[in-house]
Amino acid sequence: MMVRGLVVLLACMNLAVGLWWWLHVPAVAAPPPPMESGVGGLVLLGEAEAPAPPDAVELAAVPMPLPDAPLCLSIGPFATPAQLRSAMNALTPLAARIQFRELPATELRGYRVFLPASGSREQALATARQLAARGVRDYYVVTAGEEENTISLGLFRELANAEKRRDEVASQGFQPSLEPRTEQAAQWWIDLAAEPGLDWAAAIGEAEGLEARPAPCQ
Repeated sequence: MMVRGLVVLLACMNLAVGLWWWLHVPAVAAPPPPMESGVGGLVLLGEAEAPAPPDAVELAAVPMPLPDAPLCLSIGPFATPAQLRSAMNALTPLAARIQFRELPATELRGYRVFLPASGSREQALATARQLAARGVRDYYVVTAGEEENTISLGLFRELANAEKRRDEVASQGFQPSLEPRTEQAAQWWIDLAAEPGLDWAAAIGEAEGLEARPAPCQ
């Protein structure tokens, strides 16, 4: 009897659920509120990064035609990649052909004044004592490397200051040397072909230290 009652209860519950779904009316979604003027809608990331149509890509890849009598120049030197990148961005829309190249360069870092190397460390120290006895200050004896046993009298950014130091020490009876200090660096040049009359300096904006040399049109 108890089992029969349970079966009847389950049948009633199933009947009730089926009746509810039959009579249930789906809710109607309310439309989103209107957007304010000037406010853009949401764009899916996949839509924002969709590739351009093939015909648009082909048109963008077509270079500017080379003029009948092109102006071909090499512009530089650019000392840093940032300067090069800025100039390339400015000149690319104005050129039919453009590329850049890197060249090794020697950069002047200043000047040094020194007494040439003595035959031994003892001789170099003896010369240093003579400098001190005659009132010369700010020197040191180089004890290792290619300049061993030389006596450095100073490093200078300006040539005039280096010459002044050399003359001061020479007036005390010594024979100091003055040499430029250099190091290897890199510089960049832009080669381009464009319409005659191109004002490359105005396009770049900051052309101080740059020059434009005639170049073969290839």
